[in-house]
Amino acid sequence: MKKKILTIVGARPQFIKVSPVSRYLKDYADEILIHTGQHYDFNMSDIFFEQLGIKKPDYNLEVGSGTHGYQTGEMLQGLEKIMLDEKPDGILVYGDTNSTLAGALAASKLNIPVFHVEAGLRSFNRKMPEEINRVMTDHLSTLLFAPTNTAVRHLSSEGIIKGVHLVGDVMYDAVVQNVKVAEQNSDIIEAHHLVPNQYVLATIHRAENTDDKKRLVEIWEGLNLIHMPVVLPLHPRTRKKIEDMGLKVTSEHLKLIDPVGYFDMLTLEANCLSVMTDSGGVQKEAYFLKKMCYTLRTETEWVETVELGWNRLVPADREIIKTVLNKTQSPDIKSYKEVYGDGKAAQKICDLILQA
Repeated sequence: MKKKILTIVGARPQFIKVSPVSRYLKDYADEILIHTGQHYDFNMSDIFFEQLGIKKPDYNLEVGSGTHGYQTGEMLQGLEKIMLDEKPDGILVYGDTNSTLAGALAASKLNIPVFHVEAGLRSFNRKMPEEINRVMTDHLSTLLFAPTNTAVRHLSSEGIIKGVHLVGDVMYDAVVQNVKVAEQNSDIIEAHHLVPNQYVLATIHRAENTDDKKRLVEIWEGLNLIHMPVVLPLHPRTRKKIEDMGLKVTSEHLKLIDPVGYFDMLTLEANCLSVMTDSGGVQKEAYFLKKMCYTLRTETEWVETVELGWNRLVPADREIIKTVLNKTQSPDIKSYKEVYGDGKAAQKICDLILQA
């Protein structure tokens, strides 16, 4: 008899992570897919399911936006009911979102095993909601799938040894599987009249940047000082903050566009000169595609990218942003190392779940 696995997703990076795992798991287990509705805009949600070949969710909680307490509480109620009805053999959660924490909490109180993909990441910044989510989820999990040796060490330092497995990064699996087909099916470079390797790709969405007016103004002014095209797909939340603060585009080079689907995003990443972001997922995708990344944070969970010279932490300072982006210089390709696995993380995760 096949195991019944309940998978919980709710945000753009999780749709990407779930794709290679579900592709492999579907042949060996009955997977029930729950979309919490944490990201509900078409370009932040539905289009990812379409492009990545993820099956339509069996449940959609349609939680939408709100405070962390509201979102997590609504998800807890909805997820508990589904778990009681479905009686799964385990639940599969991804990363550090409110959806992940709600799933882990609901399952642990019902004595259902929790399987955590991307376990062991740490920023060591407890002011980040994502840090609280991932730490709590790791301590509630039965199987912990670590993407790197660093993640394994973090778990060990917290006394978490049992059930820990070094498997590699499922986002690397997704890039390996999709980058060529993405470029073949995307016209975003032509649509925005971009020249490969002659533009910067930027993303801003983390609360530490969008909710702090001083930081957001410095970042915004810095992007307006770049001497080459800067493409900025605007997260709906970031767009609202910019509008509320009355920030304007003052440079002919800064191009604001709507959120993009996975194929368009991969294509933008693969063809840019460099990336500036506060996204963990985009940091990694930049590294996988051998693009220099500048991260608008004071720390990163993906320390390997910094240690190898392909990622630099940049303060919210307009002059520093202007300087680093106008003088982008990628490191020697010889410094690049395959530190995120062999592109078969999803298969290893599924095999371990089936053996549990």
